[in-house]
Amino acid sequence: MKRIVVGTDGSPTAQQAVRQAAELAEATGADVHIVTAYRSPAAIQAMAASSAAGMVAIDSYGLSNSLAEQAEAMLASASRLVADKGLNVETHGAAGDPAEVILGVAETIDADLIVVGSKGMTGAKRFVLGSVPNKVAHHACCNVMIVYTS
Repeated sequence: MKRIVVGTDGSPTAQQAVRQAAELAEATGADVHIVTAYRSPAAIQAMAASSAAGMVAIDSYGLSNSLAEQAEAMLASASRLVADKGLNVETHGAAGDPAEVILGVAETIDADLIVVGSKGMTGAKRFVLGSVPNKVAHHACCNVMIVYTS
């Protein structure tokens, strides 16, 4: 195994998936690629327009910067978990559907394994994002490990 991709949304359960990916990388000598995704401002505007809250104008430029900054902070935190073990780690953050971003990175780097947590966002957020583990498992270009997270 040479390259492991792990998705994170910054949640405690996603950190479990990052730790599991780090353990696998430690055992196999693989590099770890940590991926996070955030909704694009256009997607958020479309969702807002279709909801009762759609009356509120969204500042796309400020929102885009804020989301990218939050993603970078999540990636930095997750990469410290991996780097502290002395492993090679790269981070990837992008606007888009979380499953599609994870799959895209996996294809681009020719990943051997994708690791995702079984649970992430809760409540209404999970319905907006959809089931990332389900999408990843059904469309992956490599093996997928779904880490049971409670």
